[in-house]
Amino acid sequence: MLKSQTPAPGTETRPPSHLFYLSSLRRPLVDRAEGIYIWTQDGRRFIDGSSGPMVANIGHSNRNVLDAMKRQMDRATFAYRLHFENEAAEELARELAGKLPEGMDRIFFVSGGSEATESCIKLARQWAVATGQPKRWKVITRFPSYHGGTLGSLSVTGDDALAETFTPMMQVMPTVPAPAAWRDRDNLSMEQRGIRYADMLEEKILAEGPESVLAFIMEPVGGAATAALVAPDSYYPRIREICDRYSILLIHDEVMSGAGRTGKFLGGDHWNCKPDIVALSKGLGSGYAPLGALAAPTRLVQPLLASGGFQHGHTYAGNPLACAAGLAVLSEMDRLGLIANAADMGDLLKAELKGLAKRFPFIADVRGKGLLLGAEMVADPDTLGPIAPAKKATQRLLDLAYERGLIIYGRKVKGGFDGDNFMVAPPMIITKEQIGEIVAIICDSLQVLAGELDLPVEG
Repeated sequence: MLKSQTPAPGTETRPPSHLFYLSSLRRPLVDRAEGIYIWTQDGRRFIDGSSGPMVANIGHSNRNVLDAMKRQMDRATFAYRLHFENEAAEELARELAGKLPEGMDRIFFVSGGSEATESCIKLARQWAVATGQPKRWKVITRFPSYHGGTLGSLSVTGDDALAETFTPMMQVMPTVPAPAAWRDRDNLSMEQRGIRYADMLEEKILAEGPESVLAFIMEPVGGAATAALVAPDSYYPRIREICDRYSILLIHDEVMSGAGRTGKFLGGDHWNCKPDIVALSKGLGSGYAPLGALAAPTRLVQPLLASGGFQHGHTYAGNPLACAAGLAVLSEMDRLGLIANAADMGDLLKAELKGLAKRFPFIADVRGKGLLLGAEMVADPDTLGPIAPAKKATQRLLDLAYERGLIIYGRKVKGGFDGDNFMVAPPMIITKEQIGEIVAIICDSLQVLAGELDLPVEG
């Protein structure tokens, strides 16, 4: 019989868990969720102040969505797209196209945001080849940015912390700076800064060789990589103009900003900026089922069909259960007027966060649209010098809020290694009173954080 041995450090036996990537931090077991609240099995209640990772747009446990899913479950939960069409997918495609910019009438459903952005890139490349432009393959992206975790979507993600391990395995794409115009210290107006940042795209196109550039991918309202960064208004039409000048496709990553969260169905709608291809996910399924979509006009899709079809696909593409959930989510958005509520409650929440910035001057910028809002924290409000990374300010703030029953979101905003922020993006069903709850907890958490890290406080 073998003698028992003491496990080597770091290899201690633990109960099986899908959370293999966590070393020590464990979270409580969820019991149920309803509206903007989540309860754990030990009886604690949390406010979902970030809609998970900006997913649960219409809130948790919406009865109408659950009933629609049950009706679909009673009919069919799976039908492979190469064998059958299904009514739920066709209805969702029609409904979605009606909410998108005119002409975006070809929809390809996937299971998530990374699949959606990668599908956009592959569509763009196949379009170029099918139309006699095989030299076009480079997709310019912004730094920092986040477009997904698959190798394809990661190749257009401007985040060194996520990408560096996998760089030898993928084709890294060229980048231009994200339009963080609020940080600039010059004599230019915000309108002039917007033009300057957009013109950096043209400079990059010329440096790479216009004949080799396929597309430019951007988030109209930034996600986790930039904490809801919004460019100056002048940026958006200039980007469209530059893409048209060089026959480059403009891809809008609306995975986080789409499906009504910003107070318009698409983030780009705030500037009437029409992309060539759109990626959607997160709020489209609103957490009820894994769902995402690529949307494009017939003019881009038809050349692929004529040359043999879209060489791409996933097992669950167009899954009837997921599409039934998405269709019900869009219906509830309309029935409850949630896009308008996102705009109104977003204005209120943004004003409250700006009020906190006056009390806590280490909050250097509050930004975003609708209920996709972010705030950036610095050590010195005058120089905008960062808080020392060793202090882990973002994680500490998230933990303080969590201890008080509020979930908010945060990630380093300078390529994944530096820059502290937090994001507040509650479900679009949020009320004025619930915003008050959220702001009170954030205020208390910031007060504690300021004391622990010796950050400035007014009054």
